[in-house]
Amino acid sequence: MAKQYIDLATLKFLLYQVHQLKEVLQYDRYADHDLESIDLFINAVKDFSDQELFPYFQEMDAQPAHYKDGKIIVHPQVGVMMKKGGEMGFISGAFDFKDGGLQLPLMVFTAASYIQDAANNHLPGYTGLTLGAAELIVHFGNAALNQIYTPKMLAGEWGGTMCLTEPQAGSSLSDITTSATPQADGSYHIKGQKIFISAGDHEYVDNFVHLLLARIDGAAPGTKGISLFVVPKKRLDDAGNLVPNDVITAGDFQKLGQKGYCTTHLMFGEGDDCKAWLVGEANQGLKYMFLMMNGARIGVGRGAAAIAMAAYHASLAYAQERPQGRKLTATGKKNPDQAQTLIINHPDVRRMLLLQKVVAEGSLSLVLLASRYQDLIKSVTDETEKERYTLLLEILTPVVKTYPSEMGATAVSNGLQVLGGYGFCSEYVLQQYHRDIRIFSIYEGTTGIQSQDLLGRKVTMKAGKALGYLVEEIAGTLQACATIHDFQPYANKLQQKLKDVQAVLQFLGGFAKTGNYERYLADATLFMELFANIVVAWRWLDIALTAKKALLTNDKTYTEAFYESKVHAMKFYFKYELAKTAGLVESLMDKEVLTIPNEKKVFI
Repeated sequence: MAKQYIDLATLKFLLYQVHQLKEVLQYDRYADHDLESIDLFINAVKDFSDQELFPYFQEMDAQPAHYKDGKIIVHPQVGVMMKKGGEMGFISGAFDFKDGGLQLPLMVFTAASYIQDAANNHLPGYTGLTLGAAELIVHFGNAALNQIYTPKMLAGEWGGTMCLTEPQAGSSLSDITTSATPQADGSYHIKGQKIFISAGDHEYVDNFVHLLLARIDGAAPGTKGISLFVVPKKRLDDAGNLVPNDVITAGDFQKLGQKGYCTTHLMFGEGDDCKAWLVGEANQGLKYMFLMMNGARIGVGRGAAAIAMAAYHASLAYAQERPQGRKLTATGKKNPDQAQTLIINHPDVRRMLLLQKVVAEGSLSLVLLASRYQDLIKSVTDETEKERYTLLLEILTPVVKTYPSEMGATAVSNGLQVLGGYGFCSEYVLQQYHRDIRIFSIYEGTTGIQSQDLLGRKVTMKAGKALGYLVEEIAGTLQACATIHDFQPYANKLQQKLKDVQAVLQFLGGFAKTGNYERYLADATLFMELFANIVVAWRWLDIALTAKKALLTNDKTYTEAFYESKVHAMKFYFKYELAKTAGLVESLMDKEVLTIPNEKKVFI
């Protein structure tokens, strides 16, 4: 197993120099933090991850979470993660001081979580789900709910989950049937079942707090009749003791990857004694859940970016140590008398490694950018500014979730191929990364769902205002390139790609104007691929621009080779990745329709 799973220098370069964390720290909200204290925090997270997460990564895959005698059995490091997560602020870090948190910028919290994800992507989900559930209670729950549940959850003593999916409904939340019956004491009786509940049960916390979507008796059909509830596994009796709350763990799901991160099937109210408490107002549950979904989807993108980075370092280490084959001579032939060369010297291996690098680091920049917008939304006081950052976050969120998940899987697959036959063997870690990352394009809404959200809602919202703001952000980088002569060709390429997006949207918009929304959205996933590729090209141009300025000003924060590697990576991205968008544009603007069912002829 490779000893290095992350490049801390690259993370800090992106956090401090490219995304200018210092600017965010100038706001009153973060007045209690400075760069020095944040650097100490990030280093402490890295040390913890080195000692308590990374060494158990392969072991947790070999010893999967499983269901036995009505319980979910998980690796003991889950207990360490929950306990230390509470102590070190891995759950409470981004919460306000008044709620018991550290009030860290989300950029910092994201960077810290990214390190943990890269070290062992099976463990951070346990604290992450607890964070998400607690966040819902803090934002929308009443004082009583906050007093009972939040402190225990932030301390890592109680776990938290989000219970949305049901067997018959899948991603179609309008079809959920779990019921909530009002009781005289203000509580509700819950009856139903939920599947695919991540971190849904284990023995290393005293209680679980499930944030559950259900329909109150008599509520309207569809999404308008869904409410949000707190459903503890154990409820407090009149004496303040924890007693069973008729929540049953019915089984688990054995998965392709992330085997140490349990996924459960939960039954509620089989004995008609499952009590729940309404969060916020009735029939607003989906609205509440989706207000928190931005964070969850960014978290998915962060996790995928981290796996892609860890896989890159594993395959890079192998390529730097594995001798195989010989370099071609000037005659175009190989000299058998020559010593074998390391495979990193073969151009095609270098191409695969560079692909991994640009996907992993570009994804990280994308995730940090989304976190920066979140911080600015919370910090700025001007309403026009707040709207700008809100809309920027809205349009980027489906991209942040999708690009690292989809292209991260492609990058890891290339990493596996760097190892050749060994990459397919369980002794080497690449096959585990390959299996682990595959779920990320499914988490929190599949790629198809994210793509329809991007094209169907985010691009068109407020008459295209969000897209307009994003184009302005990209234009700022393009303008900055004007002062650096050898960057101008890359700026021109990106400018042309923005025009391609405009042409595609104009073409597709014609279908929407005539009410043919099915045709408008039929190739939404192709549009996502096009749009995300261009957005990440922008991120790479921004990264390279920052590195180039450091070289020109003789900045010694990092080595000259470090900065030059970022410029080189940008050039690679533009040559090998951005160029692929031409085919996508051609497909998107092709008038032939092949995926919409035809009543007369069916070819599937």
